[in-house]
Amino acid sequence: MSTRERPLPRTVAVLAFDGVRLLDVTAPLEVFSTAATLGARYEVALLSPAGGPVTTSAGTRLLTDPVDEQTGRVHTLIVPGSPGLPKEVPAGLLDAVHTLHSASWRTASVCTGAFALAEAGLLHGRRATTHWRHVTTLAQRHPDIEVDGDAIFVRDGRIYTSAGVSAGLDLSLALVEADEGPGLAREVARDLVVFLQRPGGQSQFSVAARTPTPRHSTLTALLRSIAADPAADQSLPELARRAGLSARHLTRLFNEEVGDTPGGYVESMRLEAARTLLDAGETVTATAHLSGLGSDETLRRVFLRHLGVTPSTYRARFRTTDPTGPGRGPRTA
Repeated sequence: MSTRERPLPRTVAVLAFDGVRLLDVTAPLEVFSTAATLGARYEVALLSPAGGPVTTSAGTRLLTDPVDEQTGRVHTLIVPGSPGLPKEVPAGLLDAVHTLHSASWRTASVCTGAFALAEAGLLHGRRATTHWRHVTTLAQRHPDIEVDGDAIFVRDGRIYTSAGVSAGLDLSLALVEADEGPGLAREVARDLVVFLQRPGGQSQFSVAARTPTPRHSTLTALLRSIAADPAADQSLPELARRAGLSARHLTRLFNEEVGDTPGGYVESMRLEAARTLLDAGETVTATAHLSGLGSDETLRRVFLRHLGVTPSTYRARFRTTDPTGPGRGPRTA
């Protein structure tokens, strides 16, 4: 094939800036660069609004090219996040996002990079996600966006958003799969020793950590009691009795301040307890009993609904990271 007939590479532009999360940048760079070594038509560009060195939140300095030197079409624009973006998106970064997005075929964000896309108006009327710690802020600040707080990544048209930090790996692998098919994406995942598609969503992370602090002190005490003993009687009538409220009032408080129903919150806490028990080596039956989920079948339904795997599969895969231990670590096949 002559040079003229050879397909042009797909340019993947990763937009860095001072304070950017290092892994938000390097995860996509690794995925697309690895895909290129395996035969995909990618050419990776690391850009910043002004070019030159940028300092990441980890203190590492990255050498970048300026946005205005990027000529021609951009196949994929990736906007990483930073700890500061939920507070303020720099004007220079917004200008760079607008410039590159107008020249790109698709645009994606990693972690809090969604705030840059939102401020640029790219998420208006769309479904999106971001780091679980900031989903409430994004939803409150931009009520025109349908924020999915559990998704690892979301596609809405030609706009993609992803959850916290390492979700940039999941998103990048999905983009490679869309471009090159599952075979090459699987080879990239194998090379990087990661899941091609990890089980579960952001709900796999600590319930207490992602739950907003209630304003109502009675509700705060109730949440603590559920966390302390999820296997106890945590039915709605019993919770209402302990709170000294009607079941209807308590349900309204949960919806307003926790963002979930009492039953949904209790199930999430029991799931977290069950994961901890399985991690510690308990059997599936003992885990079902000790977590408060009751039966093996209930435990199985809850795991499949929230994590997309059965308890036995979870136990085999995630009990240890020791390659000589049970499950032998994550499999990417």
